[in-house]
Amino acid sequence: MSWGLDGLVVPALFLALLGWLVPRALSLVFPEGVRPLLLLGAASVLVMLLLGMGFFALLYAWMGFPMALLWEEGGAAGFALHFLRLGAISALLWGPILLLSVAGLPRTWTKERW
Repeated sequence: MSWGLDGLVVPALFLALLGWLVPRALSLVFPEGVRPLLLLGAASVLVMLLLGMGFFALLYAWMGFPMALLWEEGGAAGFALHFLRLGAISALLWGPILLLSVAGLPRTWTKERW
């Protein structure tokens, strides 16, 4: 069993950590309140999808996969769709953690009440 980048454990832990940190980082920019919290959650999901896509593209490159094969099969749309699919599947890892992170943000509010 491999524990490195080419295995499952390290990438899964990295995505889970990002799922916790992204909403916390975005909370520094978003105002307090219920509506901004919902927008923050949606923005966090979008950011995590993009980060997941980039992360898998980097893993493919790290492992020596010829990216030109993906590009040839479907062009730019096929290339992006493949990594979008991987980013969406990774939501099984980071999604619950992101949800818990967003749900815990109102505890840190000082101006608004839940």
